Amino acid sequence: MTDQERRKPAAFRLDDPAVIVTASAGDKASSGNVRVLTEDDAFSLPVPVEPAVAVGRKGFRWGTLFGSALAGLVSLAAGLAVSRLIEDLFARSQTLGTVAAVLAGLAGLAALVIVGRELYSLLRLAAIEKLHARAAAVLVSDNRDEGYAVAAELIRLATENPRLARGRTMLTQHVDDIIDGADLVRLAERELMAPLDEEARRLISQAAQRVSVVTAISPRAAIDMIFVLISALRLIRQLARLYGGRPGWLGLAKLFRQAVAHLAVTGSVAIGDGLIQQALGHGLASRVSAKLGEGVLNGFLTARLGLAALDVIRPLPFAALPRPALTDLIKTLATGTNASPSS
Repeated sequence: MTDQERRKPAAFRLDDPAVIVTASAGDKASSGNVRVLTEDDAFSLPVPVEPAVAVGRKGFRWGTLFGSALAGLVSLAAGLAVSRLIEDLFARSQTLGTVAAVLAGLAGLAALVIVGRELYSLLRLAAIEKLHARAAAVLVSDNRDEGYAVAAELIRLATENPRLARGRTMLTQHVDDIIDGADLVRLAERELMAPLDEEARRLISQAAQRVSVVTAISPRAAIDMIFVLISALRLIRQLARLYGGRPGWLGLAKLFRQAVAHLAVTGSVAIGDGLIQQALGHGLASRVSAKLGEGVLNGFLTARLGLAALDVIRPLPFAALPRPALTDLIKTLATGTNASPSS
């Protein structure tokens, strides 16, 4: 140790000529002088802000126009075919024509109900997506009014879920006591998202285990692909319903596309041998059969897709609560136990 490190505590004045105030640690004080290092004010430092996610350019899409026009033509052709069928049946028999008209009316009514439900599900998913973006903006801007609006929307959304009754009550009681908008969003996340995140971990873990076991014992690769696709769609639907969405077929297809796109953006689709060896152990990973390794890999990919869907479906971004880690689900998949929340 140097003499300076052995120096005993002492009091001195900053205006003493023997005291040298410097901002650089490389400056050396002469013999008998005292060197004082200055530090930057913490309140003057720039606040780190996460970069905004690039949003795809929204413009006129010719593919959408083509699909809409084609669907319209098919609908007109189907309607014309049904109309001709009813006319032919009326020409043959009044009773047959009446029965056909009634059946056509029932089919049309059911089609309208289905279309209405699909539109409602798409609007609901769009509202949740917009709420997620608003909450992310509040975490950056710390706008109190916008944070209060986000919390109110979350409370309204949580009224449909009985398991959130306690968190909804706690948030309602303390929402007027929070001054900062970002803290209000974090409080809403802790009170309303914590039980849902725990259930989401369980659903993802169960889906990954199911895919891993079935694809490991399945004799055909085609069966593996079909089962993995069905399991992924079922998992995304369960997660969407858990967080307040009610996706129909169109909404489910939209969520699946967004989850896959999220995987592509984050670059986390591929799972290498090192991850498998980390989960199973180097010795066991080198001795497992190809079919078992394929099953484990399919389970890992299912878990990763579930985590990507969680980022897309969740009404709030992860700020106060930890994001579920893939390593926890990997350990669960390797041991066959239920997932536990990350600390």
